Amino acid sequence: MARLRLSDLTRMKVHVPRGESGALKRLGHIHMTVFDPDGRRVVGFLVKRPDVAGLVRRSDCFVALDALEQRGDDLVVTDRRWGTGTAAQRRLGLDWDRCIMWIGMDARTTKGKRLGLVSDAEFDRETGQVVSFFVGDGVVAETLVGALPIPVSMLRGCSKNCMVVDSAAERLALSGGVAARAGEGYAKAKAQGSKVAKKVDAQVSRAVAKGSKALGRQLGKTKGMFGSFMDEYKKARGSGT
Repeated sequence: MARLRLSDLTRMKVHVPRGESGALKRLGHIHMTVFDPDGRRVVGFLVKRPDVAGLVRRSDCFVALDALEQRGDDLVVTDRRWGTGTAAQRRLGLDWDRCIMWIGMDARTTKGKRLGLVSDAEFDRETGQVVSFFVGDGVVAETLVGALPIPVSMLRGCSKNCMVVDSAAERLALSGGVAARAGEGYAKAKAQGSKVAKKVDAQVSRAVAKGSKALGRQLGKTKGMFGSFMDEYKKARGSGT
């Protein structure tokens, strides 16, 4: 596949070679995606390393995109010396303090309209060049409403810890989700989907308050919950509320 979604890599295990035997040692799992200062290219990832003896927290390790190779369901660092840490940053000529981590940031138009949170991106696996960013309101809302795919050509920069995109992005069609399949407009779909999603969040929050067993039961009902809330969403659409 020439293109990848960041969501396909999230929390994938990362391994490094141990000695000359070819045996692999676990380094950690994908934690955050690092983009170049321009924000249009994936240069690598922060890998969350396991705590020492389960007590001492270790800092994340930077791994360059070009030093990762997928093997089955996991990733392997092909060159630990030049593919990780500050050595990799120097090799790539990165100004680390100016690199961007888009995922989780607010996305706004040049006119100040908030579109949601940057939740994903599609990029070229060889070059790291971003094709599109995806903006939504979290996993639950995106399941109901869908996400807004924004081509990288609409990216205008980063300001005050927000992604800034062309104002025309507000008129783009949603991708995925019940509302997107129903052909809803962005503004109406987002308003209705977010309202319904809050009910899911409320149920999970109550389950958390009652303890882990209750939470487990609630999460076990997820499939049924989405079905019922999708019905609610469709009713909301029909009533125009």
